[in-house]
Parts: sequence; C-alpha cells; structure tokens
Amino acid sequence: MAEGRQLEAQSVVVPTATGDKGDDILSSLPTREGWWTTFVLYDGCWMDRQAAMSVSLVRAQFVPRDDDVLLATYPKCGTTWLKALSFAIANRHRHPVVSAGHHPLLTQSPHDLVPFIELPFRHIHPLAAALDAIPSPRLLGTHMPHHLLPPRIGCRIVYLCREPKDVVISTWHFMNKVIEGFSIDFDKAFELFVDGCSPFGPIWNHYLGYWNKHVEEPDRVLFLKYDDMMADPAGHVKKLAEFLRVPFTDDEVDAGVVEEVVRLCSFEKLSRLPVNSSVVAGRVGVDERPMKNSVFFRKGKVRDWKNYLTEEMAKKLDAAIEEKLKGSGNLKKGHELSQFHYVRRELIQFMRKTGSKTLTTTRFYKENWRKL
Repeated sequence: MAEGRQLEAQSVVVPTATGDKGDDILSSLPTREGWWTTFVLYDGCWMDRQAAMSVSLVRAQFVPRDDDVLLATYPKCGTTWLKALSFAIANRHRHPVVSAGHHPLLTQSPHDLVPFIELPFRHIHPLAAALDAIPSPRLLGTHMPHHLLPPRIGCRIVYLCREPKDVVISTWHFMNKVIEGFSIDFDKAFELFVDGCSPFGPIWNHYLGYWNKHVEEPDRVLFLKYDDMMADPAGHVKKLAEFLRVPFTDDEVDAGVVEEVVRLCSFEKLSRLPVNSSVVAGRVGVDERPMKNSVFFRKGKVRDWKNYLTEEMAKKLDAAIEEKLKGSGNLKKGHELSQFHYVRRELIQFMRKTGSKTLTTTRFYKENWRKL
C-alpha cells in the first residue's frame, strides 16, 4: 500500500491536450503495472493511457448543456441499473412502462440509450456527433471523478456508490471476463484495489468528490447508495423521478407505474433479454475488441463479498476506507445505515417466507450468516 500512496502524492495536474502533445504529457506521469496494461496516475486518478487520453479530450471538447443530467458512477457500482431506471423514468410518457411490449430497454442496452461521455473519444476522434444529436434534456453517463469533469459542466448529477467490498469483487470478475487473454489473480487485484490502483481509482477519492459536491449543492447533485436502492427500489425510483423533474402523479402511483419501472429495470428482467445476454455491443472495450452486453450482468447482489473475502481481507479494506472517509460525516454514517436497512429487509423477507411472526434474531442470523 505504501507504493500506491507514494505515487498518489506525486500526482500532477494534467492539462487537456490532443495528438502527440497528449502522448508526451501521458508519458511523464507516474505509472503502475498489474492490470491488463500500464496504468498512469492522471491528476490523482489511476487509469490506462487510452482512458486518460479520452478524459483529456472530453475536458477539451465536450459541449455541455444546462439541462443535461449526468449519471456518474465508479465502475461496477450499479451503472447499468441506474441508466435503465433513469431512462425508463425520464421517458415513460413517450415509452410507457405499463404493458411495455415495445419499450427500448427490451431491445437496446442501457449503455446505448444512455451513452458515456468519455467513450466516443476512445479512438482519439473529435466529439462524436451522436452525443450532439441527442435531443435535450440528455441523459449521459460517466465514470470520471468529479474533479476531472469538464469545467463548464453545471448540470444536475446523479451519483451512485456501492459497498467497496462488493465493488472489488465485481471489478475482478469484469476484468477477467471482458479482456481477452487477460487473467489476474484475485489476491493481486485486491491488493491493487486497496492501494487505490483500480480503473478510475482510488475509489474513496471518487466517492468523496461527488459526496462533497452533494453537500455543497444538494439540489444539483443527488447522492445514492446501491444497498439502499436494493432495500427500497420503489422509494428510490420516486426520488429519482423528483430529481429528474418528472415526478410521478398520484394516478401513476395508483396504477402501479412505479412498480412497473422497478420490474422492467430489474436484474432478473434485463439480464435475460436477448439484447443483454447474447448480442455483441456496438462499442469496443478497454482492449479495443467488441464487447458483449452480457459482461455488464453478473449477479446484481448485495454483500456477495462474503463469498470471496477472508475476514482479514475484509478488515483491511474496511480500514483503508475508514481512514480515507474520515471527516466525511454522513457519508460514513450513511454507509453503515445502508447495511442496517439491507439486513432489516432480509429479516422481513425471511419472516414472510417462513410465515413466522415471532422470528428470533438468533435463528435469523444462524440461517443467514453467510450472506449477512
């Protein structure tokens, strides 16, 4: 971990640049090996050189609109789900979700319906015309940390974070699956992650950047937690609709539209669709090969880390996060409450399943300790 911290301290502010000049700038940055390619420390953020050039070009060329809505996430934090929910909510009058036999989400990936602002620059081209062609208000996605966003962006932002221990598991699975010929041992991936060296990491800086902006401007930045959304998806769909300025009417609520949005965008529904289970996406991955949409779906579970991390590993990552989130106030407290709400939901569901009205906590934990 010392190596990661040392390099983090040596981070330099990178000016936006293109072409050979951009390559020269990237060549001067601190580097680290371990992932599928060399990572560079671009203004405090670890990423591969291709991503760094893309970020640089976004900052230089992207033309934001005041009515844009940016869906921001650290990789493997529920990005696909957030995009699907936001698209379904914002476009429900044009594309009804009740009896949605022809809804775009049934035939297109959420990543095609809500494109990333940084990916059009992957091949060092000017701003992709596709982004300019999207009618306002645009829903756009990004994995960029807040401090690297184009300085002209003043739009609303929805940020979704997730339990870091679940993130490291999903990151490891994703990288081993999406990059042909690449395989990384889990212990190695874990150490890199704890050191802060992961795609768009360190994860704590990513979280804090958007959290601090949320504290400063709560009406412009909505900060959500994956565990909370899993515990109460309908409540968060309503919250998202309010933030997107398309609140549900009483008639919609009575008609079950909120529940239909949840159902349409559920992991079970989306992951089984042909477009998401077998179709090759029209985008390229980090290794410049076509990506299958299926790589964006694994389990969609909470606390899956229990099946992978040893007690020592869990404590090590928790300690790193604890140290980095000191002084963040409700961000740390909110994470602890997320765990409480999840366990409470599981307890209620277990009682309903067993028909017990007087279930003891001891019995519940005895039968569910592995996933809790």
